[in-house]
Amino acid sequence: MRKWLLPEAIEDVLPAEAARVEALRRTLLDHFRGRGYRLVQPPLVEFLDSLLTGTGRDLDLITFKTVDPMSGRMLGLRADTTPQVARIDAHMLNETGVTRLCYAGSVLRTQAAPGDTRQVVQIGAELYGHAGIEADREMMQLMLSTVAAANIGGLHLDLGHVGLYRELAKAAALDGTGEGNDSELFAALRDKDRPAVHELTDGFAEPARSALRALVTLYGPADETLAAARAVLPALPGVASALDALAALAASVHDVDAIHVDLSDLRGYHYYTGATFSVFAQGGHGAVIDCGRGGRYDGVGRAFGRARPATGFSMDLRRLASRTSAAAEARAIVAPAADDPALAQAIAALRQQGECVVVALPGESHEGAKRLVKDGGRWRIE
Repeated sequence: MRKWLLPEAIEDVLPAEAARVEALRRTLLDHFRGRGYRLVQPPLVEFLDSLLTGTGRDLDLITFKTVDPMSGRMLGLRADTTPQVARIDAHMLNETGVTRLCYAGSVLRTQAAPGDTRQVVQIGAELYGHAGIEADREMMQLMLSTVAAANIGGLHLDLGHVGLYRELAKAAALDGTGEGNDSELFAALRDKDRPAVHELTDGFAEPARSALRALVTLYGPADETLAAARAVLPALPGVASALDALAALAASVHDVDAIHVDLSDLRGYHYYTGATFSVFAQGGHGAVIDCGRGGRYDGVGRAFGRARPATGFSMDLRRLASRTSAAAEARAIVAPAADDPALAQAIAALRQQGECVVVALPGESHEGAKRLVKDGGRWRIE
């Protein structure tokens, strides 16, 4: 085997892309900071029981695991940052009231969809301590403004609500978690497998049976879908509040090309409990680019001692950067490798102004580049 080969779906990020990713990272973190979100940097590796606490089996399957030679305990390499930020909020910061946090860093996964990487540069923001629709709206609008800050247009917003499914599942005497006695139904709804949904609900009592069967058909433009949902779903308190929340979120957005509601959208990790939101952009050749996903996940910090309300989103920074215009590479100014205090001062002044100055080593060629040359005892650009 060639020693320079990398594992499947693991790759180097070369200079041009790395420059775009880093520039966008700085832009987006500044965007978060300007809205009161404080940066945290969780470790790449944690004890496995902490890393997977409360997140369900889906993170377990995609988490790399190893044994810590110092403690003998199982370690996990993070596959998602949200559980770590929940731990920081609950156990490390332990603040009262609303806490706004953001992060940016790599996550590593055992699996990847075809064409994707297993090492994702993940960036996101999270808000803890507020259970109202105002927090969901803030987070959804922050996600949209973040994509706009990356100069990506032509956006489509998809809305869903896991709480609606959970209310109907409980009416059918199911767990409503997607991991217990409703796991098959959860998967069938998520995959929009109508025959399977009909078969799995055949023995349910009304109105749960008809409502769960209707969920798989309730997707499309926001206004039409919500009107249809109100007409066919039972008037349970949790159903009404979920539909009201989705209507309020949809009404607060005015700068996207389309808003859709999908009431059987159960994609993502099982820790979601309420409204969910995803933003997509149109790619080349009719492709659709997933630009970010988020939602409400109340109680994710319960295992750390604080079951706080929480909502947030995450994005693949490299995917976003691939949609931005290529940054013009800075043209270097070449300086000679001379031991001259005046030259050193000239180089320092140019770098302070943001210029790229390369001190050329003996024999190094920079054809066509601007150069620092000495003219009458002073250094100038030629």
